Order: sequence, then structure tokens, then C-alpha cells
Amino acid sequence: MDYFPLFLKLKQQNCLVIGAGEVAARKIELLTKAGAIITVIANKISPTVANMQNTHQLTITEKTFDKTDIKGFRLVVSATNNSSTNQLVAESATKLNILVNVVDNPALCSFIFPAIIDRSPVIAAVSSGGSSPVLARLLRAKIESIIPPAFGQLAHLAEKYRSRVKEQIKVPSQRRIFWENVLQGRIAELIFSGNTQEAEFQLNKIISTTEIADNQGEVYLVGAGPGAADLLTFRALRLMQQADVVVYDRLVSAEILELTRRDAEKIYVGKQRQSHSLPQESINELLANLAKKGKRVVRLKGGDPFIFGRGGEEIETLLQQGINFQVVPGITAASGCATYAGIPLTHREHAQSCTFVTGHLKDGSSNLNWQQLSAPNQTIVFYMGLSSLENICHSLIEHGCSKNHPIAIIQQGTTIKQRVITGTLETLPESVLNEGIKAPTLIIVGTVVTLHDKLNWFKTGQST
Repeated sequence: MDYFPLFLKLKQQNCLVIGAGEVAARKIELLTKAGAIITVIANKISPTVANMQNTHQLTITEKTFDKTDIKGFRLVVSATNNSSTNQLVAESATKLNILVNVVDNPALCSFIFPAIIDRSPVIAAVSSGGSSPVLARLLRAKIESIIPPAFGQLAHLAEKYRSRVKEQIKVPSQRRIFWENVLQGRIAELIFSGNTQEAEFQLNKIISTTEIADNQGEVYLVGAGPGAADLLTFRALRLMQQADVVVYDRLVSAEILELTRRDAEKIYVGKQRQSHSLPQESINELLANLAKKGKRVVRLKGGDPFIFGRGGEEIETLLQQGINFQVVPGITAASGCATYAGIPLTHREHAQSCTFVTGHLKDGSSNLNWQQLSAPNQTIVFYMGLSSLENICHSLIEHGCSKNHPIAIIQQGTTIKQRVITGTLETLPESVLNEGIKAPTLIIVGTVVTLHDKLNWFKTGQST
């Protein structure tokens, strides 16, 4: 993060703009919206800025900038086409610890102007760190299109009733839930449709009849998918952003964790082979205990909670203890990783069925139905099979598969670090060893693997 996002209060604060052309006029317009007291210094004053003098009560001085002009100002903007002047403004401001922006020259700036979405008192700002203002404006346009113009009125309504709600609902976590329901429900829709009076009537009614809610929380088992953050479902994202606590495992990427509520407590319970942060039984109890304390808990699980995710065990505990819960499916690794590797799991000419198998064989034992897994015209997907790869290949060959039967291993599928290695049951174990492949991985066995070279559409990763 090259710039830390802050919102600066400029009401009745002295701000200086150097330059008086069209670019300077745009900066003056922004600063006046924030209530700043603006002084303009320039060799030549454009008609646009001159016309602003009365409407915005500008103090305009027609002169060459001198470093002594900068004293006493909270913020300075240099909007000239003279590089020497811009350099002098930046150096003078920096020396006095005054915030300075030199238009189109990020290297000389201590702050930059973002693209702004104004739904006052709600303000959103988008920045590209100065690298591409056009890109920031395009993103602003996208955000503008999904935020109703009346969003600011909704904020004013919440501000008006904030103290009363605080008196009625003493527990902060319950108060937050109350406001989330109000600001996403019928009252918000009434505001957006222009029916402010009815919205206020309904809010008064809800506040008057609201009783102290049961302090019981809720658990959301959320499938985080195979790795890429943009493969999350809308429901998953919504629940992640309202949770008080996030309990996550090692397959949940940092990008996905970033999408959870900023102030949510985050608890890591990741499990690796022969190294469990918490035993499964303890995780089950942790979820239940957090909910009993009134917390809304997101249990973030890589892939899908019900496909080798032990989600069934977790909700059994919740059911036994009377805890409310929801389960949000995620894209399982077999589907996500195979798709991003260009390997169809089924294909008319190759496989008419697909089987998901755990490759995490306890104590190295081969307790799978290898005879069935070795049958032709199918695809076999092994989850958590990296450490058992040699045993998997040997067992398939032993039960009837050809040594030349195609197999692939996918590391960190769907992400920019994705790697795909293809080979045969005979050659892949050595290739994986030589390439230094590490978990998380997925193994796909079947002639569909031969389609990888032809259908490999996701080119960010590496394939061998």
C-alpha cells in the first residue's frame, strides 16, 4: 500500500492553490465542496478561476510563487505547467510538514486526489496510487452505478436515530445487527424510492417494539472455493462481511481473508499432515462456544464444506447444542482446479463418470477400492494426495491401469501461482519430486488429462 487512505476535515481550513488554469479550477471546486478557505496564487488568472472568486469567496493574488507564500496553510496544491515552480512548491511544503499535491507528478506529492463517490455524508474514494487516474475514474463509475443517489439520506436517517437506538439496545453486537437489518431492508428501500416519511415512521415503529434479543449467535459454514477470491458466491461475501469472528483453515487465501470484516476476530485452525492447529473436535466446540457468546461466526473452509471439508461433523455438534447455522456451498477444488487447468472432468470421448477420493491415506495404508478406481472411462480426482502420490500410482498400476495412463497434479489451482504437471502413472512421482511441488495440490487421473495442452486457457500459471 503506497498511500494510506484518510479523510481530511478541511472546513474553515486555509488551503493554497498555485496556478489558475482549468486543472486548478477543478481542484478548487473539490476543495470548496469540503468547506476549505482557498487562496490562489498565479501569474495569470483564467476566466474560469476569476468567475469562481465571488461564488467561492476566493482570495486571488496575481504574482509569481515564492516559498514564503506557503506559511500558514493546511494544504497546498500546485497545478502549474512550470516544473521549477512545482518543485519549489513541493520542497517548501515538505520542509514545513504541509500536505502537498503536485498535479500529475506523484513523486512530488505527500497526498493524491482520489476519484470520489459523493453520497454525503457517505463518501467513497478510489485511487490507483497515481499510476492510472483514468483507471480510478472507471472504477468510480462502476461504484457510482451500484450506489443509489439517496444513500446519503439513509446515512442522515441513521444519524438522527443513533442515540435512541443506543439507549434501546445496550449490547454493541446486537445494535450492529439491528442497523445491518435496517440499512439493508425495507426501510432502506423506502428511502431509495423517495418515501422518506414512511421510512422514518417504520423505523420509529421498529425501535419502539424492539426487545432485547436472545444473546445466541449463529454460525455460517462458508465454502471459500479453491483459491481465487472472485470465485466466492454473493452469499458467502455477504456473510463474511457481517461476521464477528472468522475461523479459517490453511486453504483460505490471504485475498479471501481480506474480504472479511476488518474488525472481525480471526482464529486460525488450519490442519496439515501430522500437524493440527486444533483437533477437529476442538474446532466443533469452538464454533458452538463462540455462538453461545452471541457471536456471528464464519467458518471459512477451502473448497466446499461438504466435500472433504468435515462440515457435516461441525454442524452435527451445532445441532446437538441448539446453535443456529447456515451452510454456503463453495466451488470444490475438483471443479475449480480442473477447469483452470483445462482438464474437463467428464468428456464424451474420455470419461462418463467422475469419482472424488481422499488421497490422505491413514498411516500410508491402501484402504481404497483400487479395483473400482482402476476401471476405464472415468476420471478419478484425489484430494490431499501429494504425500501419497507414489502409493496412488503404484496401486492403480497394480490393479490394472497401464503405466502410461495419464495423470496430472495441480498446485494452488485457480490462483496466479497455479502450476500444472502432467505425465503418466509411471513418470509423475519423479517429476513432482524434481519440480518441488508443495501442497495444496489436486491429482487428476484419466485420459481427460491429455486435453490439458489443447484446452489450457488459464495462462498465468506454469505447466509442464
